[in-house]
Amino acid sequence: MKLSLLYGLLFMSAWALNVVKSKDDVEESQNAVSTKTDTSAANTHHVSSALMQCGEYSNEVMPNGQCRLIATLPQLEEQRCPDMFRCTDEVSYWLHENEERKQQMQDLKETISQLQEELRNHRHRIKALELQSEEKYDTNSSLEHSLHTLQQIYEETNAVLQIHGLLIYEMQAQIRNLTQIVDRIRRSPSCMINIIRSNKLLSAQDTLYPESQQIRNCPIDCASLYYNGIHRSGIFTVVPTLSSTPVEVYCDMKTQALDLTMYIKFIDVFLEGGGWTMFQRRQDGEVNFNRKWTEYRDGFGDLHAEFWLGNDHIHAISSQGEYSLRIDLEDWNGKHKHALYQNFWIDNEENHYRLHVSGFSGTVEDSFGWYHDKQSFSTPDTGDICAEISHGGWWYKQCFFAHLNGVYYKGGRYSAKGKNLLGPDGIVWYSWKDSDYYSLKRVSMMIRPRTYRPRLSP
Repeated sequence: MKLSLLYGLLFMSAWALNVVKSKDDVEESQNAVSTKTDTSAANTHHVSSALMQCGEYSNEVMPNGQCRLIATLPQLEEQRCPDMFRCTDEVSYWLHENEERKQQMQDLKETISQLQEELRNHRHRIKALELQSEEKYDTNSSLEHSLHTLQQIYEETNAVLQIHGLLIYEMQAQIRNLTQIVDRIRRSPSCMINIIRSNKLLSAQDTLYPESQQIRNCPIDCASLYYNGIHRSGIFTVVPTLSSTPVEVYCDMKTQALDLTMYIKFIDVFLEGGGWTMFQRRQDGEVNFNRKWTEYRDGFGDLHAEFWLGNDHIHAISSQGEYSLRIDLEDWNGKHKHALYQNFWIDNEENHYRLHVSGFSGTVEDSFGWYHDKQSFSTPDTGDICAEISHGGWWYKQCFFAHLNGVYYKGGRYSAKGKNLLGPDGIVWYSWKDSDYYSLKRVSMMIRPRTYRPRLSP
């Protein structure tokens, strides 16, 4: 209602300002207002008398439905009605408020429009994200499927690789065996070794030493190789007649048997050099000789350096005829000596590789044959107290005068007290220094047929 009144007052003010031009016009307007007031008393606002006071107004409804407002204005310039002044202030206030509300509504409309636009944008983004999520889900599903397929392929490939690895390992073992056989044939060109295989799945050991094999024209030791024209020292394959098992040995094709000036009476037998099958060598201490019975039986070390050929092989070679033994010795001052024994062989394992040695000669006093002949071989793990104290395998008696498989002591002399030992355990040849506590620098033991005649070779 107030808002309608305000709009009416506003309309009245505008109309009055446009109509009133002079004093007479004002009077005519007042008369017209009075007349209209009398004829439409129901819609007229009365003050207190027949004449309208300054600031009074009335309204009526026009035939066209519009509202007509009639007001009394001041007659003199610079005057105004108090009520009219109050009404004008209220109209101004509410007009101002109305404008602010309109502006606020306009701002709200713009804000709503912006929010609606942002809402549409967010909906579009949500839709795009949903599409992307679906695409990613499809991609992830595809990747998971691909990963599962790759895992299956990997497992299958790994299984195939394992099978291939086993096959390659077996092929490498066979190649090594064939290489060894070819190398042996190359070293012994006149030797024919035909291996008869009953099972194609033979192990490496079976392939190397099969149960059934035909051997002919093969050297039985280094002397037979020398007879066949091989005059250089090195590693060769021989096949002892008793075992029929190929074995690699180091052959010394240079060393002579005797000093001619001292042993003229043996010139026909030991003059020529070479043909020696070496079965023991010590030179730098790189190989540990404190070993078990089985290791001394089968052999250990490096044929190019320090080694023990193996008691089975020593027995097989020395028992196929009459053999002589040569022992070379060297101390830490570079002095060389040797011992020769015309007869040498050892028994088999059942007889504990019992030693048979005799017929001494050489440039050093004997410390081996006279004391150790007919003695059984012992190792530290067999319970022999001498072997345990001396830390090596040997033909002990009580315990030794010569022990060439002992501990390698650099410098020569050593003491039991300084090493906290129970007894001597070095590489000892007692007569060298008349002491059990002097360890030699180099020693070697090798054999060849006692009737060896290298001049018969081609």
